[in-house]
Amino acid sequence: MISRASTIGLMLALAVLAPNLSMAAPKADEAAFRELYKDLIETNTSLSAGDCTLAARKLAARLKTAGYPDADLKVFVPEGHPKEGGLFARLPGKDAKAKAVLMLAHLDVVEAKREDWARDPFKLVEENGYFYGRGTYDDKAMAAVWVDTLIRYRQEGYKPQRTIKLALTCGEETSGALNGAEYLVKNQRDLIDAAFAINEGGGGQLTSDGKPIFSGIQVGEKLSQNYTLEVTNPGGHSSRPLPDNAINQLAFGLTRISAYRFPIVFNDTTRAFFTEMAKMKGGEDGVAMLALVKDPKDKAAADRLMRDPDYNRILHTTCIATMLEAGHATNALPQRARANVNCRIFPGTSVEEVRKTLETVANDAAIKITVRETRNGESPAPPLDQKVIGPAQKLASTLFPGVPNLLIMQAGATDGAFLTPAGIPTYGISGMFVDADGNGIHGLNERIGVKNLLDGRDYLYRLMKLYAG
Repeated sequence: MISRASTIGLMLALAVLAPNLSMAAPKADEAAFRELYKDLIETNTSLSAGDCTLAARKLAARLKTAGYPDADLKVFVPEGHPKEGGLFARLPGKDAKAKAVLMLAHLDVVEAKREDWARDPFKLVEENGYFYGRGTYDDKAMAAVWVDTLIRYRQEGYKPQRTIKLALTCGEETSGALNGAEYLVKNQRDLIDAAFAINEGGGGQLTSDGKPIFSGIQVGEKLSQNYTLEVTNPGGHSSRPLPDNAINQLAFGLTRISAYRFPIVFNDTTRAFFTEMAKMKGGEDGVAMLALVKDPKDKAAADRLMRDPDYNRILHTTCIATMLEAGHATNALPQRARANVNCRIFPGTSVEEVRKTLETVANDAAIKITVRETRNGESPAPPLDQKVIGPAQKLASTLFPGVPNLLIMQAGATDGAFLTPAGIPTYGISGMFVDADGNGIHGLNERIGVKNLLDGRDYLYRLMKLYAG
């Protein structure tokens, strides 16, 4: 038998726990978002085995259920690319003369091999405060938030002053594949016409212990360009080795390229970024930042900052070998050895200029270096429009108090490279923060903090209302 005192004690304990239990249960709209996000993550949209069109149709169905008419929804499928479709949606504004604002994200994801991952990359796993799965951060987090935002607006009867548009595309992650953003610019420009677009590429950065360093807005990006390095030899029997060996020659050339550092350069965005970071960072890193801004040839300062991949990637052009293919038999001299070198080119440097540099550094006439498909030309940075930047920074200061707001240049390529040159200035703004190790984006066991994602969801929901009026 339970004593009266024990019963009272149990009741008091439950009374204390009740608020926490209530807080742990997600609200209805959050639960709906989690379900949408899960469905999107678990829809494989990799180029090799996935289907972006399927993902687009699923999301369109959710918007239709929320009340969006067919006139404001369109699943577009480029001819000859049945699995590389995308989604367009629209929430009409009250002012027909006001230019729309565009929400942009991509549905496709980088390839992921199950045998390499600790968890199934195409199953959403929530563990230790993180969501794990391919695309949990890049870029299905933003795609899911955009669709969820439109659903919430419709459910609450929100009527914006200016039209809000949504474009979810395929092909962003694979050079050489059809790119949905480029397709829309060239073939259905009227669908996405807008005063400006909000895209991936921005967001904040965290320390190794999870503390926010800064919240960033992307106002420019480097150009991603692939080069093929190839050596061909006559080949022959492996029992008759020759001085010229295609694999060895290519390997030596790649080794020389890996040791080369492209010159440090700055533009207005990166100069301002390092100047502000120097104040925040302080210490030897801060001193090195100011020294390098003053003199880009300061080797000691460069050596110190280049140890950090997040600094190194925006200081200059970088080139790294990403794929190898060589030989044709275990008992034959290689007739061919080929490598892909991926370069992230600093704005103002041409594709051909980098090719010539690689040729010089490889220092072997037998290594032929050619430009692979050029995904897009250099994209100019969007203007520093305070009508875009101001509200984003003010809201960030409200939701993330005490966290500095910085303008950043993105080292990775985004679809903004297609829209900005076409007259739709595109900014990277997300309200989501990246861990110090990069969250496994494009790598193994990709993840995003659950709170991080939900904070970003709240931030973007509020931000679009500020832009749409």
